[in-house]
Amino acid sequence: MSKIILITGASSGFGKAIAEKFAKGGWNLILTARRKEKLEQVASELSIQYGIKTHCLFFDVQDKEAVFTQLSHLPSEWQAIDLLVNNAGLALGRDPFDQANLDDWETMINTNVKGLLYTSRAILPYLIKQKGHIINIGSTAGKEVYKDGNVYCATKHAVDAITKAQRIDLLPHQIKVTSIHPGASETEFSIVRFKGDTAKANAVYDGYKALQAEDIADVAWYAANVPAHVCINDVVLTCVAQANSMYLHRP
Repeated sequence: MSKIILITGASSGFGKAIAEKFAKGGWNLILTARRKEKLEQVASELSIQYGIKTHCLFFDVQDKEAVFTQLSHLPSEWQAIDLLVNNAGLALGRDPFDQANLDDWETMINTNVKGLLYTSRAILPYLIKQKGHIINIGSTAGKEVYKDGNVYCATKHAVDAITKAQRIDLLPHQIKVTSIHPGASETEFSIVRFKGDTAKANAVYDGYKALQAEDIADVAWYAANVPAHVCINDVVLTCVAQANSMYLHRP
């Protein structure tokens, strides 16, 4: 019987790559995102290519009511969720604390922290029945704070703390909890952060080979497929040009 994975923010970037990796491995997919057309295209392509089943849900993880309405009433054939990947997240702005846009702060907190909490709590009854697995996508920004990272770094530190708390509190239910913390990764991330300024976004990756979305998907696949008695707790990965969230060498 095929396993089921639920991925938030699955229309692009890490989420899309993880969906493709697990579809290739024969898993059925519950995919969520805000962008209906893009998500449906991803789901259709993977279903045709790999012969797996997909179920798409369209909502913003910031919207608590939408999250619980959509996820608490899944069709019975989609309730046996084996793995949740809390991938939906973003950075907005790269400004000093005293100049940062407060709306950006609110969006990052509501998406990166509250959205992860809402999604996890909403599908927890399914995960408990399956003795399932949660993978939270964090960041090296959740390990060290860097200049002008302020609230984005704070939200990813929160993801790290929530992951540890989930692992402790869900221990009686035998639920695995893993955090994956990527460094600089070449996705839509920087375009979103710089609000569509492609010149600034592209400059982030000048002079070195950044991580690709497929690299994070490979780690998620490995963590999800270790023996039943093994839990990968915490993975930090960077490209070879990067030591941590602060130190990057451009030859």
